Amino acid sequence: MPLIRPLRLALLSLSVALPAFAAGPAVWGEGLMVKVRPQTAARSATEVRLTAARNEFVSFQVALHGGDSGLQGVRARLPALEGPATLTGPDVTLYREALVTTKKASVAGEPVGSWPDGLVPDTDEVAGEQRSAFPFDVPAGEARAIWVDVRVPEDAPPGDYTGTVTVEADGGFQRQVTARLTVVDAALPSTASLPSAFLLWPPHVCRAHLGREDCTPQELQPLLARYQQMALEHRFTLSSLFPRKPWPPAWSDFDATWGPFLDGTAPTRLPGARMTSLEYVGPLPLDAQNLRDFTAHMKAKGWLDRAYVQLGDEPPHGTTFEQVHATGALVREAAPGLRTLLTTNSQEMARNGLEGLVDAVVPLVNHLDGTEGTFRGDQRDTYTNFLKRPGTELWMYQSCMSHGCAYGTNAPENKPGAGWPSYMLDRSSAKARAMEWVTFLQGATGELYYQTVGMLSTAWTDQYRFNGNGDGTLFYPGTPAAIGGTTDVPVASLRMKLIRQGMQDYEWLKAVSDAGDPGFARKVARELIPAASRVTDDGAAFDAARLRLIQRYQELTEGEAPAPDAGTPPDAGSPWDAGTEQPPLQEAPTPRPDVDPETVGTGAPSGGCTT
Repeated sequence: MPLIRPLRLALLSLSVALPAFAAGPAVWGEGLMVKVRPQTAARSATEVRLTAARNEFVSFQVALHGGDSGLQGVRARLPALEGPATLTGPDVTLYREALVTTKKASVAGEPVGSWPDGLVPDTDEVAGEQRSAFPFDVPAGEARAIWVDVRVPEDAPPGDYTGTVTVEADGGFQRQVTARLTVVDAALPSTASLPSAFLLWPPHVCRAHLGREDCTPQELQPLLARYQQMALEHRFTLSSLFPRKPWPPAWSDFDATWGPFLDGTAPTRLPGARMTSLEYVGPLPLDAQNLRDFTAHMKAKGWLDRAYVQLGDEPPHGTTFEQVHATGALVREAAPGLRTLLTTNSQEMARNGLEGLVDAVVPLVNHLDGTEGTFRGDQRDTYTNFLKRPGTELWMYQSCMSHGCAYGTNAPENKPGAGWPSYMLDRSSAKARAMEWVTFLQGATGELYYQTVGMLSTAWTDQYRFNGNGDGTLFYPGTPAAIGGTTDVPVASLRMKLIRQGMQDYEWLKAVSDAGDPGFARKVARELIPAASRVTDDGAAFDAARLRLIQRYQELTEGEAPAPDAGTPPDAGSPWDAGTEQPPLQEAPTPRPDVDPETVGTGAPSGGCTT
């Protein structure tokens, strides 16, 4: 397989990207890193170029501008990409990008208005039903966009593939955008190498889809299984989505519903994808017998290495340190082998004598590579002694501290072209893709996110929570009333696509490291993100960095590799050794658990926003 030459180094490059006169309607190809808002100016690119491994998703956009007259009845199709094989069917999905109008900005002083986020599918990826993506209208003087996902099958031969997106509208309007995809000779694992625990509170799903909060397990579990399927196809795990009542559950029912997701036999588009974590969600306060039963069942099924119990949430704010000590002691006595997790930092952990009770410590990104007080600078070395104990891990999470937890406040680092990683819908695409790069740089081995359906019931119109638009809400409710069809399904946000891209970037960082050049991987990541608080808004820089990794991986695995980049050795805390000779990009062993704070300490959602 020939190398990707420097002139082709672009995850998605545009043949032409110049402003175009918008008197008439316009259609153009756009990268995944641009948020096409109503005020976006028309452009004239008629071609997009993509690069991917086997078993990897790539995305691009087809943007439209209404010009002086607008467009009515817009519809689009991409039948296939043809090359050494045909990529079609469920491997090619088109979505209409729905707009959410913000009334307050996530970052004080930034503009409010309409932002693309909810992705209404043409044919949904869960139930396979026709939905209401098309037709739609584009008002005069405004822009809209269509999102396109392409998954490269595991058995797709390397080579060049081409497909044509045809856009039509009423009155005989027709335009085309050509997609050219290069598939390289590599494959990404179906199960993410970076474990994750993204939390989901089931009553929010019940309310959004069925209009109440007292759903039975029989009503909820099919819905929740669809949410887990979509999460795994975006390379993260919903670790806490199990119904809380009855508890303990009938284990035969639990195994029938969730066993396939834990064992890698569920019907996902990533064959063999498995959950990387699952949380004990029994009633609070914790009960010794319930903990014993849960641990015994997890061990018997081979899932114990991914199971965890959370000791508290952000003590002393969500839980007192006394409660953490009591809970930790109970778990150690009643359920040896069940991993414990706590959202805290090295300073609080040492100050309160918690090192022996915590297996996975989860600091805020702001406390691991911070800018203020005792957290200023890279704090990775302060976890070294803790991580010497067998079975310990360092994870990371982001919260409202990345944008300011009270209205009118702002993290001062959030300046144009800089700022923290962020999953807010009115922040740049680069901010949503950055977290996994920072995780790699910090040598952390997992990611927690406190909630994914916090405002699911109003997601199509309002997601303002904890001073952020989209804070704790990554999904949309795909009810038949909202998107057509007959089956309720989850709908992905544009931000979920960017999180998936960040997870896939992590696979390339790990692949280059495992193939023998961790210094190069760290150099590329550090040049892109000098510090966690200095994430660029330049989406093209992320694409270019990723393609540098792909080219280096090919050099290392095809015998044409220059010497490893000895000038940029891995940090002391890097989890990869330069001498490692593990086969790159193979399915990783089942990763270990992580976090989930929605219900810790009170038995009800606690928010997960650090103050």
